[in-house]
Amino acid sequence: MKRAVIHALLIAGAIATIIPLAWMVSASLMPQGEATHFPPRLIPSRITFAHYQTLFTNLNLGRAFLNSLFVAVVATLLSLLINSMSGYAFAKLRFRGRDRLFTFLVAALGIPAQVAMLPLFLFLKSLGLVNTYVGVLIPYIATIYGVFLVRQFMLSIPDDLLAAARIDGASEWRIYWSVVLPTARPVLATLAIFTFMSAWNDFMWPLIILTDDEKYTLPVAVANLGGEHFPDLELMMASAVLTILPVLALFFVLQKQYIAGMMAGSVKE
Repeated sequence: MKRAVIHALLIAGAIATIIPLAWMVSASLMPQGEATHFPPRLIPSRITFAHYQTLFTNLNLGRAFLNSLFVAVVATLLSLLINSMSGYAFAKLRFRGRDRLFTFLVAALGIPAQVAMLPLFLFLKSLGLVNTYVGVLIPYIATIYGVFLVRQFMLSIPDDLLAAARIDGASEWRIYWSVVLPTARPVLATLAIFTFMSAWNDFMWPLIILTDDEKYTLPVAVANLGGEHFPDLELMMASAVLTILPVLALFFVLQKQYIAGMMAGSVKE
């Protein structure tokens, strides 16, 4: 009975999560005005892709989509490189002040990201990086959470394995690249999903740092679209579908590694 109740609750939660997403996709395929009927329709009377065509032709949302894709992919790749190197250093390398520095970083997790936006903006402005993709990328490429997640995983890598590689004459870079990274695939997949989602869905920072409409990312462009075409619910649902598709695709590709990384990331020192 206990197992049946748990499964019933899980199924109910899954249905409650899926129904809004399914209706969003369905509404994006409805003729204009049909999504606002009462009672609301769950299935379109006829399927049309006119709203998607409008987004890419008349409203030029394709450029914003490519901008977001570029920012998310580059941010993810740089984050994997820098956070994995930092996590490896904090987990396996010995240097003065290592533990104190890591404690300071973990304590900084309690500071809201919004508090740091103004100082970071002023700093990037002094460097001439406002309205550039470099300025957009900087907050994502090295995060405290990313370092913490990778470090916790790498604590589980046996020191004997690294010592054997050093005895064989491998350099620290070779050990990191050929021994540590292949072992850390699960946590790197988890970090990749988190970073991609953060960079792809972020609205506030690109809105602050970017001033050129041609460089806007998808969330900013969709927000502006909502202000101009608020009554067109079907068009807004089509833009929302475009927003979530890349994240869903990435999750389905990396879901096994993601789950393994989440389980392994709970290892404590």
